[in-house]
Amino acid sequence: MIGDIVTVTVDRPLGSYHPEYKDMYYPINYGYIEGIFAPDGEEQDAYILGVDKPVESFTGQIIAIVHRYNDVEEKWVVCPEGVSFRKEEIMELIRFQEQYYQSEIIV
Repeated sequence: MIGDIVTVTVDRPLGSYHPEYKDMYYPINYGYIEGIFAPDGEEQDAYILGVDKPVESFTGQIIAIVHRYNDVEEKWVVCPEGVSFRKEEIMELIRFQEQYYQSEIIV
């Protein structure tokens, strides 16, 4: 799936807060891919990197998978086509949420 083009529906735009965990601020756009279901039974979640303004949806390329060892979910990392980030850059940008999990970045 790395390299695939997907459309992410953004339910937590850049600058918003988590609906349940009011202190979790989203410094990036975050959402899900409609019609693709993750092991938790919900639609596949995705981080959007390389977009510096809040958006409602975004079509881009999957550049990485965030594999969580202590959760059933994986998160996809989606960017504009032709944009890339190193593993360390990805982890730094998603640390706001991934700090609670033991995970690795697969590129």
